[in-house]
Amino acid sequence: MQEDLSFWDDPKKSAIVLKDIAVLERLLNEFNDIWGAYEVLEEFMPIIEEGSKEEESLFRDLGRMKERISEFELNVVLNGPYDNSNAYFSLHAGTGGVDAMDFTDILFRMYLRFFESMGYKCEILDKQTGEEAGLKSATLLVKGEFCYGYLKAERGVHRLVRKSPFNAKGLRQTSFALVEVIPEIEEVDSIELKPDDLRIDTYRAGGAGGQHVNTTDSAVRITHLKTGLTAQCQNERSQFQNKEEAMKMLKSKLILRLIEEQKKELSELKGGVREASWGNQIRSYVMQPYTLVKDHRTNYEEVDVEKVLNGNILDFIMAFLKMKKV
Repeated sequence: MQEDLSFWDDPKKSAIVLKDIAVLERLLNEFNDIWGAYEVLEEFMPIIEEGSKEEESLFRDLGRMKERISEFELNVVLNGPYDNSNAYFSLHAGTGGVDAMDFTDILFRMYLRFFESMGYKCEILDKQTGEEAGLKSATLLVKGEFCYGYLKAERGVHRLVRKSPFNAKGLRQTSFALVEVIPEIEEVDSIELKPDDLRIDTYRAGGAGGQHVNTTDSAVRITHLKTGLTAQCQNERSQFQNKEEAMKMLKSKLILRLIEEQKKELSELKGGVREASWGNQIRSYVMQPYTLVKDHRTNYEEVDVEKVLNGNILDFIMAFLKMKKV
């Protein structure tokens, strides 16, 4: 087969392809190693004494390997155009006042712990704290293998039910937070936006105060007037860098919006169901009068709310991806 020399003419596109090839080669090698070990363990099963500690240990090892093989199968399914991309991950406080902002902060910490457990790296691009408590919003750039492919399972409205710590009577309060996930799209340089279609606002970057607080209007928010889509960044020291990052994020949002609109049109032609919108929560976290975390798309649930809020959400994500795979 003759090599296509034009492949190297576009360094960005060739770098993306080479990155995907490297990931697939690593996954294939790791899969072969695990499958080989799985076959060896199965060979030992007939000669191990029934009810022994060795049998118990063997079944544990086999169970773990089956779970890992299942994850590999999902990685093969994560073959969308941006599934192996980094992700812009945003949280926004919804209905519920201070409780909603506190819930957004709780989710923020939950996701940071989850990212760490997955080996993902993240940068906080923007963070708006509430006047009394919690977070109004936060945006992070999360980097790792199949990052968008996994995190897209978290998109949607999350609902918390608990006795409010901000209510003097301790009444039960329901509050909401919205999670948005956008792939970091490398090809955004090809998109040109007219200056007349944009509104660019600058503001002072938020912070905890002290000698390192930014005292200039370096934070940038860009609004695409035709669609209402916005992107903002305050992570960098200079206004120019923040504008550049916000513009990249906005273009990624526009590309994803176009793709989803095309999918929606196709789905409607086929008689498909509309995507869930604000007010139709994907997951509920109930802390009173009982404890339960339930995903309303898959019906997967956990009774240990604290465990989930400490970042143990992979089972929820896996249940969603397996459902989409079927």
